[in-house]
Amino acid sequence: MDTRFLGIPDLVETPAVAVVVDVMRAFTVAAWAFARGAEKIVLAESLDEALALKARHPDWVAIKDGPPAPGFDTVNSPGLLRSIDLGGRTVVHKTTAGTVGALAVKEASLVLCAGFVVAEATARLLRTRRSDSVTFVVTGEDGRADEDLACAQYIARRAAEDGTDAAEFLRRAASSRAAAELAEGVRQGVHPDDVALCLELDRFPFAMVATAEASLMVLRPHPLSSQPDEDPVR
Repeated sequence: MDTRFLGIPDLVETPAVAVVVDVMRAFTVAAWAFARGAEKIVLAESLDEALALKARHPDWVAIKDGPPAPGFDTVNSPGLLRSIDLGGRTVVHKTTAGTVGALAVKEASLVLCAGFVVAEATARLLRTRRSDSVTFVVTGEDGRADEDLACAQYIARRAAEDGTDAAEFLRRAASSRAAAELAEGVRQGVHPDDVALCLELDRFPFAMVATAEASLMVLRPHPLSSQPDEDPVR
């Protein structure tokens, strides 16, 4: 499998298969949303679009980066989201990097969104797909965020071979600028457990697949198949 690791600004052509990585915190939050019962997550292009969707669907749950804001139900924090019951509900999600990265590759034949919490499930789906080429979109810091790059490299390694030790990849993520900013309160809308929750390896047994539904990009959980060689996507 040929792999590339690109930042959002480096995406000059549509990849065949894209894995969009945002560890701290968009896709850790997305995984927690599904774990708390969300049916689907709509990836909004802007805060205004998120608010417009929320206005049209008052029962949807709107999430944004940063501090709380009028019209949004909560913020982009796994520590805060884990106590919210989302059973059967739709989430509207807008973040600085993760949702932007997913929308940038929306024309790809397969778009996966990932963090450490769904790493093995994501790697297994890539193995099942047997793709010749996979582009990992490293969303943070224009492709320089080490927590995202470490996670992307780990998933790529796991997709190619079993038995990869995650320790060094997790260490890099724990030492990243994003982890420090979250721990030190530089970023707003943070729970004290956010960094630890973002570094939980394989907490959830599903990958997350984004597809176009009407005019929206929609993320859904994709449980690990009991048949490892079965291709469940398209």
